[in-house]
Amino acid sequence: MITVTELMMDQLYTLKPTNTVHQARDLMLDKQIRHIPIVDNSGKFIGLLTKRDILAASISSLAEINNTEREELEDGIPIAEIMITDVVVAQEDASLLNAAQHLLDQKHGCLPIFRGDKLVGILTESDFVRLAVHLMKNSAK
Repeated sequence: MITVTELMMDQLYTLKPTNTVHQARDLMLDKQIRHIPIVDNSGKFIGLLTKRDILAASISSLAEINNTEREELEDGIPIAEIMITDVVVAQEDASLLNAAQHLLDQKHGCLPIFRGDKLVGILTESDFVRLAVHLMKNSAK
């Protein structure tokens, strides 16, 4: 059985609920990610922030304000106000099939992966696309 640890990303970029929408947007752009696990001061996972959440909380680029004003407004919105707290998670020994089913059932696009109660990785839809591409290339040989 192939487990999620064989496909997940274990380099995590996390934020705290007191960080702002602006800081989350910057992290997503800088690290080219679409999901940020939110942890408390002790490092315990408490929620998830997705690019979709950021877009919903952001001011439209069609609004007649400049970037500085937009950043100031987004700096006033703590992540705690928009993060998702009801998140499906998986243990590191979960099968890829079960993880894929969870991703289809929920609409967050990622699955935080745990070892016991410690966050150790994140599995995303993109990881499954990379796997599919790899499998298709190998089957074409």
